[in-house]
Amino acid sequence: MVEFPFQLLIKRLSGEEEESLMCTALLRVVPDSREIYDAQWGNRSVVAKVFFHKINAWRHFKRECRGLRLLQERGLSSPELLFTGRTEEGRWVVVAERIEDSSTVLDVLGERAEQAARLDLLVLVCRELAKQHDKGVLQKDLHLENFLLNGDKVFAIDAGQMRFFSRPITRRESICQLAMLVCCLPSGNEEFIARLCKEYFRARSWRFGKSDEVLFEKQLIVHRKRGVDKGLRKCLRTSKRHLRIKTGKYLAVFDRGFCEGAEPFDFIEQIDSLMDKGRILKDGRTCYVSRVAWNGKDVVVKRYNHKGFIHSLRHTIKRSRARRCWLHAHRLRMLNIATPRPLAYVEQRKGPFLWKSYLVTEYVEGQKLYDFLRDGKIGLEERSRVTGKVKELIDKLGEHHISHGDLKHSNILITDNGPVLTDLDGMKVHKQNWTYQRRRIKDHARLLKDWPEEDVINLQG
Repeated sequence: MVEFPFQLLIKRLSGEEEESLMCTALLRVVPDSREIYDAQWGNRSVVAKVFFHKINAWRHFKRECRGLRLLQERGLSSPELLFTGRTEEGRWVVVAERIEDSSTVLDVLGERAEQAARLDLLVLVCRELAKQHDKGVLQKDLHLENFLLNGDKVFAIDAGQMRFFSRPITRRESICQLAMLVCCLPSGNEEFIARLCKEYFRARSWRFGKSDEVLFEKQLIVHRKRGVDKGLRKCLRTSKRHLRIKTGKYLAVFDRGFCEGAEPFDFIEQIDSLMDKGRILKDGRTCYVSRVAWNGKDVVVKRYNHKGFIHSLRHTIKRSRARRCWLHAHRLRMLNIATPRPLAYVEQRKGPFLWKSYLVTEYVEGQKLYDFLRDGKIGLEERSRVTGKVKELIDKLGEHHISHGDLKHSNILITDNGPVLTDLDGMKVHKQNWTYQRRRIKDHARLLKDWPEEDVINLQG
């Protein structure tokens, strides 16, 4: 792992001068393709994008240079291209200005609690997107992290992922791009989405008609699915939010916030002893669950035990249960369905075979649904309110054709922020409606099995 700061020497393509950058932080990494660094060039703050793909590095480099130049030529807000060159190892480098006092729109959106402030920010992005489309610029990788906000000014970045036309972007292409942008918002924000559509169309001097609305809704469904699939792929590799480790008999992916300031290898090596010292929640033949403290975090670790050669062979082919649950948890959170935050998964192998696997999630303080409904201190009105929230959670699963597989009361925690779904081992995402409907019936039957009669009416009503 690279230690910061470090010096990066770059030989300019134009002339023989050699420039020196002091790289202070890694902003982003795409494995086997490129790295983006925060750096100092003399007294100037810059961003250095280093391309090193074995086959496509030159093409990616040229595309980035061309994109930055065209954005400037068309009068769009973007970082200025300062110089280009190659490192001592032969890697291609693009150095651009760093927009001072700026953050990605996604980060700013997360900091703004007020709905009105969040909407105002997204309106700014929509207007900038409309301006890009008027100038013939189309983003192939459109998301909120590809916009920087400085005051009330929005800057476009990642120019290598843009296409440039000699004409304005067509109405159909524009609607598809708008759907890509708003699909970043969780479902249930219909008022936000309607306002953003109107703002975009007003900026393009168009009228938002019925046919536009139909096309937009179709594209929204398509891009939401693509967005989730893309997000899940990112959860399995090293990125801004995750760290993938492969060493000896172990393979692991960590949430960077979970292992920040600590050594993830230490956690991997002592995971069994940590579980034995923690508060044991379940000690079964299939699973061993313990609540432990590590790196100042209160977490739950679930170990999926080795149960013989055939068992290991089957899960080597199917992938580990910890990996599947890691992806399920991320899927639910992307769909705005409450579940404990996944922090890491670890796989232990013997030769080519999966032996054991571990899933680490945040510990969530809450009362099991079974205990909540039978708590005599809780009034009928509060029980009815929580029952309604549980019904909303089940309905959200249904919207995305997701079955839980073991929807018993102990797998739903009632917290101050609403019900939280746990134990995702049996979760499935169904492509066919008939398979979903069959599993849905089983889920509901399991949920209602021990439900008090007076509350069943509220759940089904």
